[in-house]
Amino acid sequence: MGKEKVLLTLAARGGSKGVKNKNIRDLNGIPLIAHTIRQAIRWGKADRIICSTDSDAIASVAKNYGAEVPFARPAKLATDTASKLDVLRHALKTVEAQSAEQYPIVIDLDVTAPVRKISDIERAYQLFISKRPKSVFSVTPCRKNPYFNMVKVNAKGYAGLLKKPYFAVKSRQQAPKIYDMNASIYVYDRKYLLSKNTKSAISSKSLILMMDEFSAFDIDSEADFQFIEFLLSKGAIKL
Repeated sequence: MGKEKVLLTLAARGGSKGVKNKNIRDLNGIPLIAHTIRQAIRWGKADRIICSTDSDAIASVAKNYGAEVPFARPAKLATDTASKLDVLRHALKTVEAQSAEQYPIVIDLDVTAPVRKISDIERAYQLFISKRPKSVFSVTPCRKNPYFNMVKVNAKGYAGLLKKPYFAVKSRQQAPKIYDMNASIYVYDRKYLLSKNTKSAISSKSLILMMDEFSAFDIDSEADFQFIEFLLSKGAIKL
């Protein structure tokens, strides 16, 4: 049996409100989206690398750095409330219809997380093909734990733990292990992604890929841009 075809997607809409033109703003000398495109190319195992965007400017930059832009994302999928899964489903269906090919594996890389390592992509891919889950998604360890030091306030105004532990927890280390989804890397089984019942990357058969805190850094605000530039200037990270 030959290698299963892999479709690698990058979703980058225009009109970012947190940071103007975020996806094509220069970071360390090249547009933000270009870092993820370069990682995808260097990884080298994707049969196609496509960018789903509604922006001509983003499309032009993506093409210049080696990604395909085989369609324009519909306006209804480029709003603040549009589902990322709907965006990916549209991309997969459109590419398959255009090419008459099927892509059993879909890998989505978030363009706002440029500090991931190529080895992270490879680990996610190997985890998927060896275990055959419905999805793999990247995570980092949580700084706070709902079983130990995260609280909610009840109707009477009193605070209590967000999650009641099923055994006595005396330290954070004793609490059940939990993780933050960092939105950097997702790997999907084609059938799971296309199913009308799929509402989330999290399924009854999902696996996690652990990443270090810096590799999973996500740019959502001007402060995030400034912080990542600071880390680059200090040599704490490399792109």
